[in-house]
Amino acid sequence: MADPIHHRVIVLGSGPAGYTAAIYAGRANLKPVVIQGLQPGGQLTITTEVDNFPGFENGTQGPELMQKMEAQAARFGTEVIFDTVMKCDLSKRPFTLYCDSDDVYTCDTLIISTGASARWLGLDAEKRLGGFGVSACATCDGFFYKDQEVAVVGGGDTAVEEALFLTNFAKKVYVIHRRDALRAEKYMQDRMFANDKVEPVWDSVVEDILGDPGAGGVTALKLRNVKTDAISELPINGVFIAIGHQPNTEPFGDQLEKDDSGYLITKPDSTATSIEGVFAAGDVQDSIYRQAVTAAGSGCMAALEAERFLAAQEGDATRK
Repeated sequence: MADPIHHRVIVLGSGPAGYTAAIYAGRANLKPVVIQGLQPGGQLTITTEVDNFPGFENGTQGPELMQKMEAQAARFGTEVIFDTVMKCDLSKRPFTLYCDSDDVYTCDTLIISTGASARWLGLDAEKRLGGFGVSACATCDGFFYKDQEVAVVGGGDTAVEEALFLTNFAKKVYVIHRRDALRAEKYMQDRMFANDKVEPVWDSVVEDILGDPGAGGVTALKLRNVKTDAISELPINGVFIAIGHQPNTEPFGDQLEKDDSGYLITKPDSTATSIEGVFAAGDVQDSIYRQAVTAAGSGCMAALEAERFLAAQEGDATRK
C-alpha cells in the first residue's frame, strides 16, 4: 500500500457541486484536490443542450460546461485527479480514502459530491440514444419537446411529477407502467388523471427504444403487454426514464447518516453531515431538486463551511 498523501481539503466528485466547491476552496487558498470518480464531469457530460444554467444566453453543451468549471477550478489551484475512491475511514481525523489505483489519501476536511445515478432499464438503446431522445430529467430536457409526443416510464411519484412537468411543453405524454395502477401519492395521481394531455399505458414494459442518433433520435418505443405478451410500437419523440435515482454513497458504507432512500442527511441550512469535518453537496444529498445550479450552490456552501471548520480547528482565522 502506498504512503498516504495528505491534503487539507479533498472533494469527491467532479460535477457542478464538486467543481464549485473546489473553486471556492481554491480561492480561500486551501489548495483543494478533486478526485473525479468514475464519471468525470458528472451527469452533465451525458447531457447535450443545457439551457437552464445561468450565464449562458444561448445555452451550452453539458460537457463544455463541465470543462469550463474544471478549468476555473484549476485556475485557483485545484489539483484534479482521475481516480475513484473505493472506501473511506471516517472514524477519525485525518480521514483516510482508499482509491482504485491503490493510492491512499488523507484529509482534514472532506466534501462529498459524488452525485446520484439515474436508475435505467438496462437497454442498450438507452446508451446509444442518450442525449438523442432518452433522458432521466424532464426539468433538464423537457423544453426541447414543445408540441411533440413523449413518454415517461415509471409509476411512482417521480414518474408522475415528470409527466405533469412535461405537459407544459409536450402535446401528449404517455405514462408507461408495468401494472394497472400507479404507486404515486393519490393527490398527484388525481392531478395527472385530470390532465387530458396525459395518457397512461397500463400493464406494459419497454422492450426496446427505437431510433437513430444521426437521424433525429428516438422515434418509437417497442412495448410488451405483461398480461398478454402482445408487442406494439408507440411512436414518440422522446422518452424519460423515471424509475428513481440511486445516490452514490457506496464508499462510505454506514459511517454517515442517510435517509430511507440512501441520500446523505445534512444539518438544516448546512451541508454538514453526521461526522464533523465531512460535508455533502449536490445530488448525493438532494433528492428533490437535482439541478446543476442547486448542486453548484450547495458546493459553494460546503466549501465555505469547510473553510470555517478548518479555521476553528486550526485556530487560524482565514475569514474576517
